[in-house]
Amino acid sequence: MADGSQTDSEIEKGPVPVEVDEVYVEGHGDMQVLKASDAGNLKLAKDGVTVLIPQPSDDPDDPLNWTWTQKHMALIPLIFASLLTDFSITWGSVLFQAQAPTFNMTPSAVSQSLSGSLFMMGPGGVLAVPLIQRYGRLPVVFWSQILAALTVMAAAVSPNYTCFTAFRTLQGFVCSPPQVVGLSIVHDMFFFHERARKVNIWVLCFMGGPFLGPFIAAWLIEAVSWRADFGVLSGLFGFSAILVVLLGRETLYDRISPQKKEVGVQGKLRLLTGVAGAQVSGRPTVWTVCKDLITVQLRPQIFFLTVIFIMVLVAWVIGINTTISLLVVPPPYSFSPSAEAVSWIAPMIGAGLAELWGYWFNDYLMARHLRTHKGSYTAENRLWGVYTPAIVAFVGLILYGQALQHTLHWIALLVAWACVAFAEPPLHLDVKE
Repeated sequence: MADGSQTDSEIEKGPVPVEVDEVYVEGHGDMQVLKASDAGNLKLAKDGVTVLIPQPSDDPDDPLNWTWTQKHMALIPLIFASLLTDFSITWGSVLFQAQAPTFNMTPSAVSQSLSGSLFMMGPGGVLAVPLIQRYGRLPVVFWSQILAALTVMAAAVSPNYTCFTAFRTLQGFVCSPPQVVGLSIVHDMFFFHERARKVNIWVLCFMGGPFLGPFIAAWLIEAVSWRADFGVLSGLFGFSAILVVLLGRETLYDRISPQKKEVGVQGKLRLLTGVAGAQVSGRPTVWTVCKDLITVQLRPQIFFLTVIFIMVLVAWVIGINTTISLLVVPPPYSFSPSAEAVSWIAPMIGAGLAELWGYWFNDYLMARHLRTHKGSYTAENRLWGVYTPAIVAFVGLILYGQALQHTLHWIALLVAWACVAFAEPPLHLDVKE
């Protein structure tokens, strides 16, 4: 397998070691592009063996033809924006005790302000799908960061609990697109054999964010008010928007009917605001993508996988992340503010170990499957990477419940939390890929 991205100078042409028409008989997307190619003149990776899927065009503006540096520079704003998504929602989960006197409420009652933002992340992500297909990836990420910065700032200066909760709910809706856009951007820029590791990095960022955000917020609250704490979060979204402006590039590219490249400051502004994407012809309408999305989601193999598997797992992680401060700060654990902050290192360790697992094991799975199946590939092979994390999550949830019910030592509680965190990135990566 070739490592890194391939530039035009690194792409070779030559005989393919397998009969492509036999391996890729029918299909959609990448497979369809490959089948339409001249089997005797396929472009290969630098190793001279790996067939590039999808086949890149001869246009240097094709994201597949960008250099390694160009591709990874374009990934930086996506990674930071993805990190801030859940990072920003759980940021407030360690501030309930500080907010309670301001709103004349109990910490438990204040914690309900998270419910609306958590729920609205779902509709926000779903709405982003047709928008990125019609207007492009770049404007959706850009506007999500701008609007998130504004809603967080509004929440920070809110005069009462109702106003605060309303703006936090809006924040959940506008900050979620990077979690959806990421997979499309990775597929736009990288070849099939490169995607597993890139997706793993992206998944780690948005799945590690829920642990890193509260860790930082818990330290800040010891030095500043909760309003200033949220002000720092707003600043992070502003910085993310700057990264999008400076480093972001539009990766949506039509290889059949390439569009004229937008150049200069005016061209960049047109791309960022979505004006350029709105004027492009040949792209599907928002309504068309919505219908396709519904059609795909209602298929049993997709619907039940999402509802029974992903939703149940994510629900547990969300539940732990948003209630842990309410469980460890009061007796019997009686964590100090510093201890509460340090406790978030446990799930970060779990997520870090998950990155090591997914980064190499998924590449191994793909290489082994291709080697033992004469170059053909089936998406179900990814499921082998799910089983071990699922077992770890099962053990972690049982231990977590037992630790709370029987007041076990706090180490048992944090180890269980780390086990649940370990399962998140690999499960998301393997199911989405």
